[in-house]
Amino acid sequence: MLLALIARHGEVSRAELERRSGSSRTTIVQRLNALFSANLVRETERVLPTGGRPSKLISLNKDFAVIIAVDIGESLTRVALTDLTPQIIAEEAFPTDLDNDPALVLADIAACADRLLAGLGRPAGDVLGIGLCLPSRIDYDNARVFGPSVMHGWDDFDLRGWFGGRYGVKVFADNDVNLMALAEYRHHWPQEDHFFFIKAGTGIGGGIVIHGEVYRGGRGAAADIGHIQLDFPNPPLCRCGKLGCLEAYSGGWAIARDLRAQGIEARNARDIVNLVKRNVPEVIQLLRVAGKGFGEVVANVVSVLNPNLIVVGGTLAEADQHLMAGIREYVNQRCLPLATQTLEIAKARSGDRAGILGAAQLVFDERLVAPGGRR
Repeated sequence: MLLALIARHGEVSRAELERRSGSSRTTIVQRLNALFSANLVRETERVLPTGGRPSKLISLNKDFAVIIAVDIGESLTRVALTDLTPQIIAEEAFPTDLDNDPALVLADIAACADRLLAGLGRPAGDVLGIGLCLPSRIDYDNARVFGPSVMHGWDDFDLRGWFGGRYGVKVFADNDVNLMALAEYRHHWPQEDHFFFIKAGTGIGGGIVIHGEVYRGGRGAAADIGHIQLDFPNPPLCRCGKLGCLEAYSGGWAIARDLRAQGIEARNARDIVNLVKRNVPEVIQLLRVAGKGFGEVVANVVSVLNPNLIVVGGTLAEADQHLMAGIREYVNQRCLPLATQTLEIAKARSGDRAGILGAAQLVFDERLVAPGGRR
C-alpha cells in the first residue's frame, strides 16, 4: 500500500504518507526502511519545511526496473524501454504487416525488446511488465483481440501467455486510442477530471478518462466513435461492413479514397498531411468536410458526456485548423451553452509517442498504483 501511494503521488513526505495511509509513524518508518533496503524508493533533493527538522521528500526509484512498451500499428511497430517515470530510454521502430501470423510479428517484437535490454545492460529480470498498444478492440481482462478489426487472424490470440512465457512478467494490452488518451491525460492534462480524446488518423476512435481512469465499457468498446453512423445522403461503405460510419467519411483511408477518385495519389493519413503542407486545395476542402463529420459526432459526445476538455490527436490532427474548425463549428451550433461555455477543444501534445507512453503508463498503473487502490 505504501509503495502504491508513493507511485501514485510522485514525491511525498513521511507525514503525508502517514496521513494518507492511516498508519502510525512507527509503522511508516518500518515499511519505508524495507522499501529503501529493496532500492524501490529514494529520498529526493527536495526538502519540505516542517518548522522543525527539515524532511526530504520520498519518491519511487525510477531506475529500479524497466517497462517494455509496444505500439503495434497498421504499418509500423514501435518497441521501447521506459523507466518508471515513465519516460522512453531506448526504442526501435520497424514496418509491420498485420496480415502475417501473430506469432511471427510477436517474435520480431521480442527480438527487438531483447536488443534494447542488451543495449542498456539490463537483464530480463529487470522488466516490471509489458504493455501492448493495439489497433483493435481488446478484451481487457484477458488481453486478447476481438474483432472485427484490422488485425485479421489475431482474434483470441493469447498475447499474455505468449509474452508471459518468454519473460515471466505481467502483460497488459489495450486499444490504441485508450492508451493515447491515458498518456495525453497523464502527461499534459492531469487536472482535467472529464476528458475525451479523439484519434483522427487512418482510422478514427475515441477514449474517455473520468477522474483519472480510462472508461472502457462493458466489453472494451466504449467511445468507438469511428463507427457511429451519420445521416448523410449516399452513405459510403465502411471497412467494418456498415454504411455511413464516421470513419467512411472522415477517416484518413476514406479521404485518401476520395482523393484518388480525383486523380490525386494518397494512401493514408500521412499522405494527406503531406499534401496539406503543399496546400493542395482539394485536400484542404476534403479535410474541412471531414471536420464537419467529426463535429456531428463530437456534438453528440458533448451532449452525452459533458467533458471539460476534448483533445484531438492522431496523424490528421497535424492538419490542425483545417480539421478543428469544422469540429468547433458544429459543437457550438448543436450543443447547449451550459455544455460548451467552459469546454476546451485542443490539439494533442504527445505526438507519435502517445501510444507507447500509454502502454508504459498502463503497466505502471497496474503494477504499482492499482495494488494500493486507484485514485
